[in-house]
Amino acid sequence: MGLRLPVLTSLSGYQPGWVRSDVSAGLAVAAVGLPSAIAYPAIAGLPPETGIYASIAPLVAYAIFGPSRQLIVGPDAATMTVLAAVLVAVTASVPVGLEVERTAIAAILALGVGLFCLAAWVLRLGVLATFLSRPILTGFFIGISLSILIGQIGRFTGVKVEAEGLLAPVLELLRKAGSIHWPSLLLALGMFGLLQIARAMRFPVPGPVLVVVLSVVLSAVFDFEGRGIAVVGDIPTGLPSLSLPAIADLPIQTLALGAAAIFLVSYGAGIITARSFGAIGGYPVDPNRELIGFSAANIGAGLFGAFPVTASDSRTAVNLTVGGRSQVTSIVAAATLIATLLFLGPTLRIIPIPALGAILAATAISLIDLAALRQIWRISRMEFVFALIAMWGPIGLGVLNGVVIAIGATLVYVLRKLMFPRDAMLGRVPGHDGFYKLHRTPEARQVPGLAVCLIQGSLLFFNTDYVASRLRSIAEELPADTRWLLIDASAISQIDSSAAAMLEELCDELRNRGIRLGVAELHTEARDILVRAGVIERIGSDMVFDILEEAYHAFEAQA
Repeated sequence: MGLRLPVLTSLSGYQPGWVRSDVSAGLAVAAVGLPSAIAYPAIAGLPPETGIYASIAPLVAYAIFGPSRQLIVGPDAATMTVLAAVLVAVTASVPVGLEVERTAIAAILALGVGLFCLAAWVLRLGVLATFLSRPILTGFFIGISLSILIGQIGRFTGVKVEAEGLLAPVLELLRKAGSIHWPSLLLALGMFGLLQIARAMRFPVPGPVLVVVLSVVLSAVFDFEGRGIAVVGDIPTGLPSLSLPAIADLPIQTLALGAAAIFLVSYGAGIITARSFGAIGGYPVDPNRELIGFSAANIGAGLFGAFPVTASDSRTAVNLTVGGRSQVTSIVAAATLIATLLFLGPTLRIIPIPALGAILAATAISLIDLAALRQIWRISRMEFVFALIAMWGPIGLGVLNGVVIAIGATLVYVLRKLMFPRDAMLGRVPGHDGFYKLHRTPEARQVPGLAVCLIQGSLLFFNTDYVASRLRSIAEELPADTRWLLIDASAISQIDSSAAAMLEELCDELRNRGIRLGVAELHTEARDILVRAGVIERIGSDMVFDILEEAYHAFEAQA
């Protein structure tokens, strides 16, 4: 695991010529990150300054402890949506009369996510990055995106919408149509249109930067606040202080479960981002090493009054585009945001809320990957169904329950793959050695008196009944002169006690039919289990073979 900081390793070969590109990339990352840093906290009902804090300390922490030279961490729309749901659950569980700030809860959750990352690193659980499959994440992010879009109704229209779900808020807006603040709606639609035009025309200046600059100028010139258009309001101009948020009297179990949910979604999404840009940059990504970087970033966020963060695709893309070469980019970006916080606070306070709503709506739409959904449909109808289930979760049952639905759908998908292992009957091709699948090799023929069945999957408690029924069906259809039924176990990596009991019972049933059960090419671990269970003794050691060809010659010799 080593004690040498990754930043020391990556900077050991630093070249003076990189300074210019790193500084340029850092300024660009800060410019692109500022609009989302101010907008994203609104998803979870947090003040805008927490987004800036979440874009400073985590950047520095990941630059020191993270393994990637070019990955940029920060606020993420999907993570913020899960955080919003967790905050609702935690505040609902707080004892009556106890006043707790949402910012403090968010900071505690960031620390919790950081500790989960650290624990996963210690246990070498980087494999959790692939726990939520791409189809599941694709569907889940579409559901998250629709939730974000619905959440912008109030910011677009100035109408307070209290209903939840997908259609209920729209119906409530229709009932309150007379209360729509039309200047706010027109401003939001105009800024949203500007974002789409900038994206379509590949404008050199990122759309969110254009929206923030233009909306600030218009707000100052036309006094939006005086005309009833909501603005961000005062933003603290000082730097956040290092502090450990208190968790006394808070529901620890709810906090832990919420942090686990955020960890699973943010880490899964973050590793996808890391791997995607790793492929573009031509460098490998180690999920276990990334856990250290994400842990440091989230702990840094929690200690400086921010919220959970993960890898940011938009900021990382800007970094690669401008030509950032090292973690110096993150340091420059953090310093730029610190300067913005110290000297541009009065300017930031007049940013109109409808403009931020337009940024969030555009971000949500960018998360809806219909092309990926169509590809899933083409590749696998079953995976498409699971993607739809994951999409329905956040919409129908809420975001936090949607995480549970996504996890449940993943488990069901995995179990379904394992519960019905494939099997194939094998035979010989005249003039050739080895065995071939009968259904794939027309010239292959079953050896008279010898039936060989290949089972392609582990034998565990949840699929033993299915495998037993398949083997019984095969036995019933065998020719009357069959003397051996041989299981090719080369693809059986695991066997448990339930499977051992099934094989023992099957051996007795076949013996009553005059057929001997045999096993070939058992893995060492599976063989040891069958020995301890007494199955090898019941079958007979002379019917257990190291290789399939050896079993064939033994059968021929006996014949």
